[in-house]
Amino acid sequence: MTSTGNQFFIVTETPESPRHYHAGCICYIHEHQQSFGFPKKLQVLVQRSFIPLYCEVDKSCLEELSADEAGLLLALTDDSERLKWFREKDVLHRALRLSEGTEVVVEEGREKLNGIIRYIGNLSEPVSEEPLKGIFFGIELQGEDLGKGNTDGCYHSEALFTCDKDCGIFAPFSRVQPRCSNSVSPAGPESPLHSETEKPVPGDRVTYFIEDYCRYGMVVNVQEKDAKHFVLISTEEDKGVSDGTFKNVCFFQCPPRRALFVKYSSCRPDARFLNDGDKDVSPKHKVTDRERQQSIGKMDPVAPISTDQVDQILIGQMKGIQGHCNSCYMDAALFSLFSCSSVLDSMLFKSIQPEDAPIQRTLLNDIVNPLRSEGFVEGRHIMQLRQQLQNHGYCHSFTTEEKDPEEFLTIIMHHILALDPLLKLSAGGKVQESYCYQIFLEQNHSLVLPTVQQLLEHSFHSAGLKLAEVPSCLILQMPRFGKKFKMFDKIIPSMELDITNLLSEGPQQCILCGNLAQEECIDCFEEPVFSQTGCKIFCKTCSAQVHSHPQRRTHRPAALDIPEGYMARGVPHTLTKDIMELFAVLCIETSHYVSFLKYGPNSHDWIFFDSMADREGGTDGFNIPEVRGCPEVGIYLDMSPAELANQIPRDMKGVAKRLFCDAYMYLYQSTSMCLYH
Repeated sequence: MTSTGNQFFIVTETPESPRHYHAGCICYIHEHQQSFGFPKKLQVLVQRSFIPLYCEVDKSCLEELSADEAGLLLALTDDSERLKWFREKDVLHRALRLSEGTEVVVEEGREKLNGIIRYIGNLSEPVSEEPLKGIFFGIELQGEDLGKGNTDGCYHSEALFTCDKDCGIFAPFSRVQPRCSNSVSPAGPESPLHSETEKPVPGDRVTYFIEDYCRYGMVVNVQEKDAKHFVLISTEEDKGVSDGTFKNVCFFQCPPRRALFVKYSSCRPDARFLNDGDKDVSPKHKVTDRERQQSIGKMDPVAPISTDQVDQILIGQMKGIQGHCNSCYMDAALFSLFSCSSVLDSMLFKSIQPEDAPIQRTLLNDIVNPLRSEGFVEGRHIMQLRQQLQNHGYCHSFTTEEKDPEEFLTIIMHHILALDPLLKLSAGGKVQESYCYQIFLEQNHSLVLPTVQQLLEHSFHSAGLKLAEVPSCLILQMPRFGKKFKMFDKIIPSMELDITNLLSEGPQQCILCGNLAQEECIDCFEEPVFSQTGCKIFCKTCSAQVHSHPQRRTHRPAALDIPEGYMARGVPHTLTKDIMELFAVLCIETSHYVSFLKYGPNSHDWIFFDSMADREGGTDGFNIPEVRGCPEVGIYLDMSPAELANQIPRDMKGVAKRLFCDAYMYLYQSTSMCLYH
């Protein structure tokens, strides 16, 4: 399938710290490194990271892969799922023997569809820093399953194979198996899994379905009755508390721990089937206009909550997004992006593939609109979104396990809604695209109590990066890894991010005289005479004077890229700066995500959101989300760096400590790019 000069590995254990990588990550070493034996430093492929990371990985935590095995595993987006399927050796080796023309069965939702492999390969070209992309199977459906697919062989307008409309499917190897054992190339030492016509035996690992969920387990017993086989399966996915029995009375029968008994007050009628004549609606719930509109398929977009509406719509308990079953990463991300900002609203209305439309509708109709109109989203709507993502095959644990916010956002923005990349980075004359930026710093940096501005400048400086254009939304991940390793005890939020000097082209001011800058000196970056850190750009006159000093004569200033004809038009007295505005911060202390919103122009216009702030009831209860004002944040933002450095975190007022000490992701927007003003 694949030919590459690199040597690949899979990480089998996640380190305590730093959390640069997780179990299930694919890593590699370059071809030229192989002649020197197994090195300590490996270049880790983290698909959501723009810059390749070099990490020291213990040999005992690695297992070698062929390039083909690595390609198949990279088609799976979740690290834990990738590791699980790597350990299913038979399945992986069987997939290696599949070829174009092989008759297969492919899982799609809860169905198993018959088809023929027409394409094996990548769905997009690897960028220069990535030696490999995920390998997918393009399958043309056959017979009674014609029309049950979602493509005509095209992926993002590129024809990878040809078939009739909705008669094709792209799927990773984990959802594809040969229709019969002799439909693959002759087997080697590994035997293929049982085909559908074979009887499973105790010890076999099998896939089965409960409603729309794909489950996995091991056969522990097989019984035959009336020429039919009944299989008893062992599985760590039981989420109920009963087998249908309550207080020794059997009300109905189901497998153990598959039933739940809930209070009547916890239930509510389905708004889709109510009309004005219904009188049996619980007084605790009245059908809203939004629910009535949704039931007839008519929904109008709702503008973000304005500064003067926050107190009325958003503040209080049972406000924001209700958390459920490890959903806090998604709750905090969606609340931050959409409650008071419209910078990414374009993804709610853009034209997308028909198979992805239900996810877009759920996001708009069930989450964003009710959040903005009523200030509250029920947990069941978030679970619906998670189920839809899981059914799309991105991860079998989307409905149960916690994820990273950037992983969820990348799947939504890139894989589902095909949003244009938010970030275009220029390095060495080449432009690369991404949806968020992970800040990495060299160990010898001079920062102690940094601002976000300083962190971004240092990271760009050490990596030799520039912005190719002004982003509409800039999502920055802080230099921390997991819950145990933080590079800084506190980070000072930059309310405004000046990216003027981080752009690869465009007019900029000399930092000394204010005239049009024509040169930049990388060697002057940490020159304390001008400022502690930051990009150092000069006009030619100032640059000549600065570099006449004996200590700076070895510096090598480089010419800036100034638009052609700009000098001929004359230089204005004041050059425009490109400023990004902070609108939200996601924080994590241990394993729970919360968020802060900067919703207004004043220093005290801050609110704090926790999707699981309180809880009512036990295992059959529910979480109580809360949004509250946190004006105390403004007190600390007005302090000098020295005053802030002396603050003891546990003594800080209200929830301010969490913003300054636990920041995970900063969200900035260009106000001129928002849909609403």
